[in-house]
Amino acid sequence: MPTRSSSSWISALALATAFVASAAAPDALFVATPLTRGGFTGGIEGPACDRKGDLYCVSYQDIRNIARMTPRGEVEVFVALPEGSAGNGIRFGADGSMFIADYTGHNVLRVLPGTREVTVFAHNPSMNQPNDLAMAPDGTLYASDPNWKDGTGQVWRIDREGGTHREASDLGTTNGIEVSPDGRTVYVNESVQRRLWTFEVAPGGSLRNRRLLKTFPDHGFDGMRCDVDGNLYITRPGKGTVAKVSPTGEVLRDIDVLGEHPSNLCFGGPDGRTVYVTEAKEKRIVSFRVDRPGLEWKGSRPSR
Repeated sequence: MPTRSSSSWISALALATAFVASAAAPDALFVATPLTRGGFTGGIEGPACDRKGDLYCVSYQDIRNIARMTPRGEVEVFVALPEGSAGNGIRFGADGSMFIADYTGHNVLRVLPGTREVTVFAHNPSMNQPNDLAMAPDGTLYASDPNWKDGTGQVWRIDREGGTHREASDLGTTNGIEVSPDGRTVYVNESVQRRLWTFEVAPGGSLRNRRLLKTFPDHGFDGMRCDVDGNLYITRPGKGTVAKVSPTGEVLRDIDVLGEHPSNLCFGGPDGRTVYVTEAKEKRIVSFRVDRPGLEWKGSRPSR
């Protein structure tokens, strides 16, 4: 019988082999293929790619662990979050800092580039459970903050010094959140109510003029990201798809992600046109190719 250490090594090897194989897959668009096998818990979430192309996800082997997978197929536990913390959404800043929504600690955590030291960047006990993060061009963070028990939610703005500012408190179960390519609009979805809202970004980063963009008739919402054209890619748990939605609210296509509960996604790959999706039912990552790069990937490229 394999020991625990050998089982972990086998899982990591299988995950690494799949990651490398995906990089060499044919360039068919909007066709999902499995990327990983084993290693993650049902809390798999928060995928994000850094500027080197490494892919990070939460809940690897344990809910406190964040995994790193390099384009060469090397897999490791990048960091273990402090006792009492659990990660959800991840974003990278322009300087390479990693920001993590800590839904059990009411925090946004930070890991500075070149280190593995986890520090508290922002904390507010009035936060329910910070879920997902979005980043404006100037480095301002926005966090969704659902209260699943009550079916309500908030939106927070976290300034570059770590100050917390509640921008909305009368929403449904806020989950996916994103900033438009021009930095003038914040999109927020509600998982249970299936509504997609827009906010205007005012000078200084505060949010105003909330507007309902679209309501969906069934299934839920989770994480979402923009491509460089402003189209939203939204995970649809219960339906098992990622919806590509235009900035005006038109559903352009539904992409089957080979599992019932996609939880989040990000853009990566050498050209920013690979979408990585965390899928909670199968506890794995799937990927598919798209026609345009992701906004977050473009923003993470070093300036030339």
